[in-house]
Parts: sequence; structure tokens; C-alpha cells
Amino acid sequence: MAEAVKEARATAKYLRVSPRKARQVVDLIRGKRVGEALSILRFVPRKAARMVEKVVRSAVANAEHNYDLIPDELFIVRAYVDQGPSLKRVRARAYGRANIIRRRTSHVTVVVGERKEG
Repeated sequence: MAEAVKEARATAKYLRVSPRKARQVVDLIRGKRVGEALSILRFVPRKAARMVEKVVRSAVANAEHNYDLIPDELFIVRAYVDQGPSLKRVRARAYGRANIIRRRTSHVTVVVGERKEG
């Protein structure tokens, strides 16, 4: 019987960055070692990179605390961005009209775990 692989997750909800932009950052780290992922995020010049970095650090802390996993041996098993609710704002336009501006939010989830051998 296969041994269950321990995984730890962290989620940040209602982040004020659009899901499309956050996904570009998350795509850079998927499947990488945690140390390498944090190095990449440190030098990505995007607002979402700081937010994703915080979620990765939280997932590593959860793995270390809850499952006694060694941080140096962890990989990003899964990382994904879901769309949160949009904040709706109104912008005045010509002739008394109005446009709706959608300020999108994101839910970022990162799952870290040990790599399966074999």
C-alpha cells in the first residue's frame, strides 16, 4: 500500500490584485523547490509576487509546525488562483452617464509537500 504523502496548504483570500495578474506570478513557481520559488518571487517586479511569497511562507510554516516536515525538502505541489468577489466602483462619463469599474480580487492557494520517490 502506498504511503500517504503529507501536504500543507495556505490560502490568502480577498487579495486586491486581479486573478489574471496573480496567475502569471503563480505559474513561475509551480513545481519548484520552496527555496527556489522564494528566490524567484523575491526578484519578480509585480505586486502579486509579494502576496504569493507571503502565502508560500505560510504554507511552509504550516508544514513545519503541523506535520514536522523539513522546509529544505519541500516542493510547491499545487498553486492556483481563484477569482474572488469584485468591488464595484462608478466612474462619471460624458453626458451624465456612468461606467462601472470592477476592482477584482483573488484567492491564492499554495500546497507544499515532499516529493514522492519512485
